[in-house]
Amino acid sequence: MLRDNSRVQIIAINDSHAGQRVDNFLLSKLKGVPKSRIYRLLRKGEVRVNKGRIKPYHKLLLGDKVRIPPIRTAASESKKIFTPNPQFVSLLENSVVYENGHLLVINKPSGLAVHGGSGISFGLIECLRQMRPQQHFLELVHRLDKETSGCVMVAKKRSALRHLQEQLRSGKITKIYHALVAGCWPRQCRSIDQPLVKNQLISGERIVKPAQINMPGVKSSLTEYKIIKLYQHASLIEAKPITGRTHQIRVHCQCAGHHIVGDAKYGDEAVNKRFRSIGLKRLFLHAFRLEFTLPGSAETAASHESDDKIIVEAPLDDDLTAICKQLTMP
Repeated sequence: MLRDNSRVQIIAINDSHAGQRVDNFLLSKLKGVPKSRIYRLLRKGEVRVNKGRIKPYHKLLLGDKVRIPPIRTAASESKKIFTPNPQFVSLLENSVVYENGHLLVINKPSGLAVHGGSGISFGLIECLRQMRPQQHFLELVHRLDKETSGCVMVAKKRSALRHLQEQLRSGKITKIYHALVAGCWPRQCRSIDQPLVKNQLISGERIVKPAQINMPGVKSSLTEYKIIKLYQHASLIEAKPITGRTHQIRVHCQCAGHHIVGDAKYGDEAVNKRFRSIGLKRLFLHAFRLEFTLPGSAETAASHESDDKIIVEAPLDDDLTAICKQLTMP
């Protein structure tokens, strides 16, 4: 059975979509339409902006008129909508650590991807859109590994998204993570400056490895570290990534010889097994703190401010705190 969108749509671009690429705009508007079909429409010139043909990477401007042709989509596709259960909705609503008209910051649970894809039917952003259908614009500002818990920014306005992503590119947003690593972290190790490169395994799993500076695909990577507390066989540390590479903190800890406990990809299995025996069921890495500014006046909810800077914190989850309480001091 097919659903027939038989009419041509003419959509005027407002503040929520100004600055967005036309392909991303269409993906958000044409739910259930395969991505390949959307790019075919663009390639054939069936989608027009101000009556002209455009490329997929064309950026929309305020007031642009976008013509979308009639599109037939499978009804079965339209039914594949994830609906979070009430308990999960309550969990996410209680995980909001900051919110105003521009931005939402969620203390993301470990085990929840930030978005669907690659075999994952839904993620944080899909859940939030289902929970808040009246919110016409919700977009991830940045990503967080599925296994990592903590602060994730979700923009509620395109102006906030552009502002925050520009701050990320220019290094003006401070991110602080807390991690428990194996062994005694050396006090003299205050930073790790180790280039990284992505590798693709045969299974399709992506891993990141230390690299020589002259290797193809290499990106400079810098993380600063502080010791929070030393235990007999582990260290609770603060990690501040200066660059934002995939799995950067995890791989830099591996380079230092102090793997993050619970890390199945870059960690030590013997260490992980020992911590599983005392109840650890996940990666001990938590996005604890964000420091940033927003367009216009800085408003707060559960945050602290200094001038225009907004500081948002999410304390360690109870399961991680419970593990630390079982460790003995050196």
